[in-house]
Amino acid sequence: MDFWSRLIAGTSLDSSRGSKNSSNHPEKRLARFKKQYSQLLQEWRNASNLANDSEAAEDIRCSIQDLTNLLSDESRRPLPHPCISFAASKQIYIPIGKIATTSYNEGIIREAVALYATLIDSEEEDFVENETFSHSLMNLLVRITGANSIRLGLDTEVEVVELSFNITTKIRLDPEILPAWFTASEHEEAEGGQGAHEKFTGKTHKEDFPLFYLLIDYIHHEGRIGDFARTGLLYIIEAASNSVALEQWIVESDLATLMATGLGALYSQLSRKLVIDHPSNELPPILALSDYQHPITNFEIVSSSSPDFQGHMETFLSHLVFWQDVLNHCKSVEVKSTLLEHFQVIFLQQLLYPSLLESSDVDGGSSVAVLTYLRRILEALDHPDMIHLILHYLLALPDTTPAPTGSRASVSAARKRKSMDLATMMQGFQVEEAATPALFNLVDLIQGSLRSSSEQTISVTLQLVSVILRRHHRYAVTTLLWTSQVLSDGSQRTIGAHDLELDFLLGLAGNIGGDDNFDEVYENHLKDCMGILESHPCSIGLIAPKSASGTTRITGSQASIPGAPRDIRSHTLRPEDPMLKTLLGILATFFTNSIEVNLCLTGAIIDLATCGFMRIDGWLLPDPARYVYDEDEAEAEDPYFMGLGDTIEVQERAQLQELKKARRTPKWDENKVPDLLKQLKTLVDQVSAYRTEIPRFDELLQQRREAFQTASSATSTPIPIRQAPPPRSSFDSSRSVSPPRISALDSLAQRIFPELGTPSRSRSPRGRRSQERSSGALSGGYGLSTPTTSRTGVPPPQFPMGLETPSRESSRAFSPSPLRDAETTLRRHGVPASQAAAFAAVDQSILARKVGLPALKGGIIPIPFPSLRDGKGESSEGSTQGTEDGSVQGEGEEEGKVAEKKSSVNHVLTNVIVLQEFLLELAALVQVRAGLFGEVKYV
Repeated sequence: MDFWSRLIAGTSLDSSRGSKNSSNHPEKRLARFKKQYSQLLQEWRNASNLANDSEAAEDIRCSIQDLTNLLSDESRRPLPHPCISFAASKQIYIPIGKIATTSYNEGIIREAVALYATLIDSEEEDFVENETFSHSLMNLLVRITGANSIRLGLDTEVEVVELSFNITTKIRLDPEILPAWFTASEHEEAEGGQGAHEKFTGKTHKEDFPLFYLLIDYIHHEGRIGDFARTGLLYIIEAASNSVALEQWIVESDLATLMATGLGALYSQLSRKLVIDHPSNELPPILALSDYQHPITNFEIVSSSSPDFQGHMETFLSHLVFWQDVLNHCKSVEVKSTLLEHFQVIFLQQLLYPSLLESSDVDGGSSVAVLTYLRRILEALDHPDMIHLILHYLLALPDTTPAPTGSRASVSAARKRKSMDLATMMQGFQVEEAATPALFNLVDLIQGSLRSSSEQTISVTLQLVSVILRRHHRYAVTTLLWTSQVLSDGSQRTIGAHDLELDFLLGLAGNIGGDDNFDEVYENHLKDCMGILESHPCSIGLIAPKSASGTTRITGSQASIPGAPRDIRSHTLRPEDPMLKTLLGILATFFTNSIEVNLCLTGAIIDLATCGFMRIDGWLLPDPARYVYDEDEAEAEDPYFMGLGDTIEVQERAQLQELKKARRTPKWDENKVPDLLKQLKTLVDQVSAYRTEIPRFDELLQQRREAFQTASSATSTPIPIRQAPPPRSSFDSSRSVSPPRISALDSLAQRIFPELGTPSRSRSPRGRRSQERSSGALSGGYGLSTPTTSRTGVPPPQFPMGLETPSRESSRAFSPSPLRDAETTLRRHGVPASQAAAFAAVDQSILARKVGLPALKGGIIPIPFPSLRDGKGESSEGSTQGTEDGSVQGEGEEEGKVAEKKSSVNHVLTNVIVLQEFLLELAALVQVRAGLFGEVKYV
């Protein structure tokens, strides 16, 4: 075949070998390269208009490609490299750059960019340090990416930005090549009559550093092109620490302005009104087994589960994290100060705070939106300076006078000019005096939102409070919370009191009832609480090893801006704390609250007690200074030690007496017990009232618990739920008393009674939402989280239900136990299948009934439960309900009064399980704190 091919083509026997020898021989390779370059120039001179002459454009593209291939092949061969030397001496890149610039042909442009990249990658002839080479390349890149250029394809744009990134990488490795790409030219004369302070160096002289602005144009893009641009810009900013001229130029450039306005533009794209929702086919079981209804959405009110909204949110958060990366890479104090100043003035003062100020919970979800956005911002950031700016401004903390930095005079002058430019620009936007946090700050907004009639507003506000308490507790001590300092020599909780408090909390959980292995459940809570306490930022100073000086300093954890809160000290909540009173008010209506509100509420209480410097005595547990003991437990002299005069024996006697005193059990005075414990006791009493008046309460509660256990152990994808008709309003306060969702009740009965014909649903509510360890940009907490793993059947992170890892997400763990089949149990006792189905129907009827909160006064007041024999859901006219004084009141007497909020028994059962898990978690937290922080004395 080879013979006939050569015969037909007329080639010699040694043609292939000659071609190979030509590539290996430097002189022949150079001759071929010169011939190809001459042919390229000849084709360019003969072409009149490459934009319209496709044949000539293709010939030129192929010629440039051949030159690139020869250069690339030669760079991989041993020295010498005559083609690369020829390209450097003859500066072939200049005409090739002109050809690509004037061709308006993407193919030619792409091959020209590839040739420049090949020359740079060869690392020979100092191309990257050559000013002529850099000017030619940047002229090409600026022209082809400018407004008057052709629209480049995505692949070509990626290659352009990647080439720019490669240049910044070399600048980072060798700062001495920076002058070839950056010219610190002097522009002393004002242009166009501009004054010294009106002239903006960064705007009018982009030619000083075109590579810098080329990367800025692409930092907002997604994918590889955005990654290359952002990383390349970080490398340039990092190089500013080695060049005073570059540092001053960056300060006076519009980098900070472009970054701040770009962040503001992305924030403005987020919906002004938001409702928190889940896709119908991925509704968590804990919500399905409640009175949950999907909120209404329209063109104004956006759902958090909308893909478009999630995309906008991810883009905004990614750019916010880019701000953080810039500050982390920046070693220049002046550049960092300029960026932070623009972040505060343009983003915080002009966008974020006004959106918080104008929000409302009566206009369809604007409060839900802005509170959720603020929470996501605080969760995404960990740079102390950015956190300080946000919380210092929104919480209206007092300003302090910054100390002199001692920076270089030229850079400080540039900072001063830039600050004046920023102040002048902002004056144009301030038509009238706007409100400031001094008049209405974040604390006012949080307190008002917690008193809202919208449960979604309450839940997202509680999530925001949890984030501040958990991640930035030092900012909450003097703002959100009313605290008082605790002296180190104050009273300490004794082991006897500690045992009594644990017995009380565990006893409350036990009074709710159940057949589970609660020892295993409690053990899981202990492990979870240990991880929570150890990971709290304030606790690191208490549990980390001390240095030789006896102190523990965590580097990088403090803001460099003056005015940051001082190091946190031991403190406790004051009894009149408004936040604590608000939480207790929400806790009082626990069983009629939505599931989301209760999960966020219990999470906030746990976060309030997580800080190691927060003493829980006095507001969560009784104050040790007010212990009272029975008279028979008074200290008595041990007759064995009477008359002992030996010093050692006396010391041992004294130690034994102290041990006995520490083990004494104090007597609780009802007036001295914290309100939180009283409210928890009231809730458990209400459970007892429900048990008395609701038929089959214990059986239904156990079935609910087992349904969650089955959901947690199953691995199948959740079964879609049929949708009920949408409510009339997204924020209708009476929505919770509307008819129950039959789909949720049907699915519950089908899980409990297999005879109804639908397999069981997977998932169970092991815990409240994950608040810190998010799995994605939108999964930081319940408020904005949307299930993202429906294909694998994994529940959303705010309601983790797996039993695999004992972490904070599994804080309300339900230990596994076999699901009892109700029908099988009934048949085992001789109940026919028809009667088993009838019992299932009766249970469904019970679950659908509406009940309010039981009235307790001097004991448990029975709740009149609607008769199951009348066949009606809610009792009609003439129905009765219990009052606070124990009397029975008809509906006619309720006219003119606010209707009592009621929920279905189905909803109450789920809240009872949440309460039991919260009590176990609270007991575990008290026990772990005692050992980890040494809060209990034994002697």
